[in-house]
Amino acid sequence: MEEYIDLSGDGGVQKRILQEGTGDEKPSKGCSVSLHYTGTLDADGKKFDSSRDRNEPFQFTLGQGSVIKAFDMGVASMKLGEKCILKCAPQYAYGSSGSPPNIPPNATLNFELEILGWKGEDLSPKSDAGIQRFILKSGTGKRRPNAGGMVKIHLVGRHEGRVFEERDVEFSLDEGKEVGVVSGIELALEKFHKEETSRLILKPQYAFGAEGNAALGVPANATVEYTVTLQDFECLVERSMMSQEEMLAQAKLLREKGTKYLKEEKAELALKLYERALTYLFDQSAEAEAMKLAIYLNKILCLQKMKDHDEAKVACVEALNLDSKNVKALYRRGMSNLALGDLDRALQDFTAVLDIEPENKAALNQVTICKHKIKEYNDQQKKVFANMFTKFAQSDSKKAQEEQSRQPDVMKQKFGEWGDDEREHEPTRFEQENPDVIMLNDLHKQFRNM
Repeated sequence: MEEYIDLSGDGGVQKRILQEGTGDEKPSKGCSVSLHYTGTLDADGKKFDSSRDRNEPFQFTLGQGSVIKAFDMGVASMKLGEKCILKCAPQYAYGSSGSPPNIPPNATLNFELEILGWKGEDLSPKSDAGIQRFILKSGTGKRRPNAGGMVKIHLVGRHEGRVFEERDVEFSLDEGKEVGVVSGIELALEKFHKEETSRLILKPQYAFGAEGNAALGVPANATVEYTVTLQDFECLVERSMMSQEEMLAQAKLLREKGTKYLKEEKAELALKLYERALTYLFDQSAEAEAMKLAIYLNKILCLQKMKDHDEAKVACVEALNLDSKNVKALYRRGMSNLALGDLDRALQDFTAVLDIEPENKAALNQVTICKHKIKEYNDQQKKVFANMFTKFAQSDSKKAQEEQSRQPDVMKQKFGEWGDDEREHEPTRFEQENPDVIMLNDLHKQFRNM
């Protein structure tokens, strides 16, 4: 029989293994764990709760304080499929208050646990489980990397068990794409501590996307796994600790780096730096406002290169809030409206440019293009409606013909002939001798006895 293992160091939480688990990995803080448990009082063995009796596994997030301390501590020590007895002193369970009516004050509890599995901590910005972290080795200290700070990491990438890359790399956080580091790793690193090693499961949108990576042998829409160790990092000074001059200098530096990437046709990288630069521009001085406008104008270019015209229009509005007659912002909003097929608004934007600069050749050219497209659209609509009315007329004519075909054809009857249902008497001799005579209803009585 296995001996009890002291998990708490003071005898307050002890574990005895009933069935060994598999593998080496254990659930870490933030993981969503699924398990079965049966709880009994240590004093008399009375059962007070059981997930097995409900035939429903218990699920909770490890390390979030949603369960008693002993549960967090014990489950974090278990391997997949492991069964154990967890003995919990009151200070690690329900303490001096107990949990009426089933658990008395100062009760020592025993739990039989079986861990069924777990999911990694979800680090994705949209909480879509696109970035799952499993901590293999906890880090040290309380500080974490921040955007713009330098990080030094070791990474091992795998797809379906095959290692497709392993290397040491150093880069500025937010610029990982420049050195081939996928976005999921960058986002996860902001949650790492120094010397931490974690396994990351990355869905395609946080890895190599719909294109994959042929050079690394990663197919399209692949979910990949990375083991990442944060060897060292340097944090940027927090904005709250900076003077206005320092924040302005930092914004200028980020803008220059962004512009370098934009010239190199690296719009996504440039956009990140422009957006970060804007977070440093709280000052409303003329210099800060001018830099903010310049950054927004470049941000619009990045978004248009990425074909995100809706967001480009939002950036145009921000620029125009700073300068309502800015020709570049008006022209670029017109281009996004044109790309989105909003011809009337595009024409308004290009016309607004000409109101400010009547000789602006680019705007004159776009006005011509807009008017031509609007005319094409209107002509097309006329044809559509003309065809529609023709079809309606044909449909009405067809319906009229069908209706007429359902009416009795009086021309097929012989005029003056009486049917049996029209007679009030047996046919007279005259009627028999003259069947083709038209008999009028108001005169038929005159001929009745002829």
